[in-house]
Amino acid sequence: MQLRTPLLPSASPLSQEIDNIRRLEDAGASAVVLYSLFEEQLRQEEFELDHHLSSSTNSFAESQSFFPQPNEFRLGPEGYLNHIRKGKEAVSIPIIASLNGATVGGWTRYAKQIEQAGADALECNIYSIPTNPAISSTEIEQNYIDILRAVKSSVSIPVAVKLSPFFSNLANMAKRLDEAGADSLVLFNRFYQPDIDLEELELIPNVLLSTPQALRLPLTWIGILYGRVRASLAATSGIHGAQDVIKLLMVGAHVTMLCSTLLRNGISHLPHIEHGLTEWMEQHEYESVRQMRGSMSQLRCPDPGAFERAQYMRAVKSVQHVSMTGREVWKVLNGD
Repeated sequence: MQLRTPLLPSASPLSQEIDNIRRLEDAGASAVVLYSLFEEQLRQEEFELDHHLSSSTNSFAESQSFFPQPNEFRLGPEGYLNHIRKGKEAVSIPIIASLNGATVGGWTRYAKQIEQAGADALECNIYSIPTNPAISSTEIEQNYIDILRAVKSSVSIPVAVKLSPFFSNLANMAKRLDEAGADSLVLFNRFYQPDIDLEELELIPNVLLSTPQALRLPLTWIGILYGRVRASLAATSGIHGAQDVIKLLMVGAHVTMLCSTLLRNGISHLPHIEHGLTEWMEQHEYESVRQMRGSMSQLRCPDPGAFERAQYMRAVKSVQHVSMTGREVWKVLNGD
């Protein structure tokens, strides 16, 4: 894809309304990732359809009321597919669909329909927390590869894989996904851990928006992977302002994906980020994003060891044997 800027709103509730997608385009978004379609939703729809159809097995064929009515049940992911179609009609920027699942069957069945609905690309958000101690890391990693290959075999549009950082060797996993045909790697997915309601004594969901500190993880790994994989590298999590975008571009990101900052500050914050980016580039005499991309990656920066253990040692030593206030230590650890 040829995008106007590297600023791309990621999957979020903002894309649930067509008017918001129009507003994102007007604000300067280069593309929009739609909110995710979850594998559990698809399973539930299939279960409901099977229930409606099987419940009338012993009834008269003429009794049409046993079949689900259109206003009671949507066959398959029609709501999501219609949203893709309406989005494509409403804007000229690329529309990227997002599937969130953990099994091969839950992906391939709908990937083709998403392509036929007009999506320009598909993001595979493989979200799974393995809890069975009998499942090896090899099996878990192979599942990612199997999902990617199955989806790639069913569609011709670009396919991105959204990863978590929790692999024993992320560099190897990225290489395997790259070889399996991933067009882009999105770094990183955020696992939403539950909280506890102490009054009701039950587990509850607790979504926390990202903070700028979350930027460090994608920055580190994009800097390491740049130039080592052919797939495009998309950064997500912790991107709140123009400086965050600049840092990620300099370590090698092709696009920077925005979510929490738009939910917190509104869609109108997007042009402020773009203005800050272009202003910084002009001040530092960069003519294009391509010129700056990867200039501070591990392959190109003056100190490649800064991405590995040597930097950890220097960070620890910087606060040893020094008498500091809590505020001063905080500034050192955060690079201020």
